[in-house]
Amino acid sequence: MADGRSGGSAPTVLRMVLGRRLRHLREQAGASFDEAARAIDVTPLTVRRMEKAEVGLRIPYVRELLHTYGVSAQETDDFLALARKANQPGWWYKYRDVLPDWFSAYVSLESEATVIRVYEPHYVPGLLQTHDYTTALMRVGFPSESEDEIERRVDLRMRRQELLTKPESPALWAILEETVLRRPVGGRGVMQAQVERLIEALDLPRVRLQIMRYATGAHPGAFGPFHYFRFGFTELPDVVYTESLAGAVYVDQPDDVVSYLEVLDRMTVQAEPVSRTRAILDELRKEL
Repeated sequence: MADGRSGGSAPTVLRMVLGRRLRHLREQAGASFDEAARAIDVTPLTVRRMEKAEVGLRIPYVRELLHTYGVSAQETDDFLALARKANQPGWWYKYRDVLPDWFSAYVSLESEATVIRVYEPHYVPGLLQTHDYTTALMRVGFPSESEDEIERRVDLRMRRQELLTKPESPALWAILEETVLRRPVGGRGVMQAQVERLIEALDLPRVRLQIMRYATGAHPGAFGPFHYFRFGFTELPDVVYTESLAGAVYVDQPDDVVSYLEVLDRMTVQAEPVSRTRAILDELRKEL
């Protein structure tokens, strides 16, 4: 997957899936990029970009490609229906004024994932933040923005959290450094409410939290935060997301993703067990 700092409209997960399906159908039909391009009178680069979800799926192009690949009429109709859906902007599009393109790809991945695993050494993961905690972070991160712009960013994060209460919510498994719980954000009252929010989250059936204690010392994930996504689509590989001040990188090469997954598994063993999380948070709440 491309570096998240590149230009262009960020694709939805469904567009990524259909792009990979188009590639599979082309390869199954034994058609080259040149042959596919001639069928719709475009350059081979355009076909490549469609398969990589770097451009929208123009319905006339898709219909002609499917005909060229020998796809049945019923399969074509089903594919085109999905393509029309994939071309529609996600719910987060209305926040585009405060949502950088490199992060809108993240929101799409998050919205369609079946498993989300997180290592966070700095702050509470966005899906578990309170309104006030998020507001305090946004004021620090965007000091020159107006209150209205800050509130737009906060609203977006709160909207993302609806994911955890849906009937088919993803499994969220987060490992938080003890630093996350002890770094004051927004003042004592904000931190108390945030710890209480984490305790409440433990009652959600598909949320698991672990704490990495100071005393653990060095561990394999200490280089920085990252998020791992798994999906219910066979066409879409597992993806790892890492972020910097200037943008983000989305990693989907199998060997690289496995390296991150192995690190997460080792940290799971080093961190306090899930059964201890509630007691740790209760203890911290009393200290605040």
